[in-house]
Amino acid sequence: MYVLQTERLALREMVPSDAPFIVEMLTNPAFLANIGDRGVHDLDTAAAYIGKWRATYERDGFGLWVIELRETGELIGQCGLVRRDTLPGPDIGYALLPRYWSKGYAVEACTAVRDYAMQHLGLGELLAIVSPGNAASVKVLERIGLQFRRNVQLGDDSKDLLLYSLNG
Repeated sequence: MYVLQTERLALREMVPSDAPFIVEMLTNPAFLANIGDRGVHDLDTAAAYIGKWRATYERDGFGLWVIELRETGELIGQCGLVRRDTLPGPDIGYALLPRYWSKGYAVEACTAVRDYAMQHLGLGELLAIVSPGNAASVKVLERIGLQFRRNVQLGDDSKDLLLYSLNG
C-alpha cells in the first residue's frame, strides 16, 4: 500500500517480499555505522523485522516505509515515523543505500513524511534523533526545518544522540 508519493519517489508499507532488500539495507556498513545493528542478518530476521513494522502500521497508523523510485520501482531506502518509549512523540527516521546518497532523495522523502506527520496526522511536534558524527543526516534534518534542541540518551544506551524537533 502506497502511503506517500513525491515527484520521484513512492513510500509504501513493507511487505514480506521486501526481505532481500531489508537484509541488504540493514547489513550495509553505512547503516550499521550510522544507525546500528537491528538484528537483521538473513531472510528470517528480515521477515521478523518486516512483521514488526506491519504490526506498527496497524497499531499506530504509521511506521517506517520503504522508498521506491517511481520510474523504476527500485527500492532505495526507508523513511517514516517511529514511536519510541523513550521520546515524547514520534520521530522521523530514514536511511538510503549509499549508491543513492547525494541525489536529493533523503530531503524529498523526509519532506513528504514531515508534511504527512504535521498535516495528515496533526502532530504538534516532529522529533528526530541523529548520531553526533552524522553530518549528512543533520543537514537533511535542518533542510526540512528541524532544529537542534539538546543531547539525549535513549533507554539504557549510554551513547549520546542529538535531538532535533519541529513545532507545527
